[in-house]
Amino acid sequence: MLLTIEKLIYGGDGLARLPATSHTDERGDDRGDDRGRGKAVFVPLVLAGEKIEATLIEEKSGFARARAESIVDASPHRVEPDCQYFGRCGGCHYQHASYTHQLEIKKEILRENLRRIAKLELQSEIEVHPSPPWNYRNRSRLQIQTKDAQARPTFTIGYFKLGSHELMPIEQCPVSSPLINRGIATLWKMGQSKKAAAKIAAGIREVEFFANADDTQLLVELSCSAEARRSEVRVFAEELRAALPEIEGVVAFRGTQPSARPDAAEPTPLLVLGERFLTYRTAQASHRVSSGAFFQTNRHLIDELVKIVTQGRSGELALDLYAGVGLFSTALAGDFRHIISVESSQLSASDLQYNLPSNGKAIQAATAQYLSRSRDGSSPRRSDKAATGGEGSAASTFPTPDLIVVDPPRSGLGEPVARSLTNLGAPRVTYVSCDPATLARDLIPLLAAGYRVEQAHLVDIFPQTYHLESVLHLVR
Repeated sequence: MLLTIEKLIYGGDGLARLPATSHTDERGDDRGDDRGRGKAVFVPLVLAGEKIEATLIEEKSGFARARAESIVDASPHRVEPDCQYFGRCGGCHYQHASYTHQLEIKKEILRENLRRIAKLELQSEIEVHPSPPWNYRNRSRLQIQTKDAQARPTFTIGYFKLGSHELMPIEQCPVSSPLINRGIATLWKMGQSKKAAAKIAAGIREVEFFANADDTQLLVELSCSAEARRSEVRVFAEELRAALPEIEGVVAFRGTQPSARPDAAEPTPLLVLGERFLTYRTAQASHRVSSGAFFQTNRHLIDELVKIVTQGRSGELALDLYAGVGLFSTALAGDFRHIISVESSQLSASDLQYNLPSNGKAIQAATAQYLSRSRDGSSPRRSDKAATGGEGSAASTFPTPDLIVVDPPRSGLGEPVARSLTNLGAPRVTYVSCDPATLARDLIPLLAAGYRVEQAHLVDIFPQTYHLESVLHLVR
């Protein structure tokens, strides 16, 4: 069928509509009866305004999905993708659009989500901060497969295919750093050795490369099966370090990445060979980042992001929620008398404690838990009282912050945390978001409490993908 793409939506798909006067039955035949407004159809790898020949691949009661078979009328912003795997690999979504147009797409998606969900019409222009569009990632996680569909021995490294959990072999990744690409090439070379491949087959399922700021050192994290043997994993790790001397350390865990639950004990690695952390230097500070700890992914925009969040802010107390290893906290520490930094992951909180200067206090707790206990007059950790002046009422335990910085995961703050923030009375809240829909949802109680958006920034941490990082400065 012929479809016209109305716009792109968050998630990478284009939105089209089925004809209002017909729909298809389960066999794909045109039933021809009137159903009112055409059903929404989601199509990947297209651009707004394009006319396409498409095939329906899924139809539900409220929407359908389609695959573009050919582009009948192409957008002027369409370009030839630079990556040979694009369209099959699920890692990137926008390589078929010029980089300038990618920024326009993201800016409009951010504005539309704020308008539709939060009923917010921005009074100022969204300030866009572009990135070099290639080789920007300092962290990449790849799947390893040692058997094919017929259970025959094989060796494959790659990402999942678009919209599936089927492995897509890749030999290089143009959005990852040059050193990470050398790591990928090294793994492929090792996989050609029966000895090394046997060790991988013994239980290594995923490998993650994390590069430092100047792309001269790597930290490698291995995810292993429950049956993996430490001795065999060690042999493989030693051979990997010997083949690529830039590897500072290899850390292996059983299962997937370490748990981020605030009450979870720090996982015990199956193996640590060399260092368990990298030192990541930014313009403001040096940060210890351990294997499994969160850190920003775009090696070109980290300093720009820190500047957007922290520049020009000063006062008595800053509260940094979802603080990670302290990227924003360390920058704020020079202009605030006290910094309270809250992080739920024990791995990241350990690095946070190490990275903070003397006027900063690290608290390992879920943000909701911390705000609830502080409101009740009790502190989740002794260090909170040290930072704010001792025992007593909720007010003395938790004085009014001059600034609150929040950088939550994609799930956002949630209504309880958002409402708790409004009760703290901070004159400024800076919201760092990686999901425009949860950002817009969380803004509703903040706007109702009298906050207004002073500045809006789009920081393109993830070029070539639909992922969207934004920073909103709110004041009241």
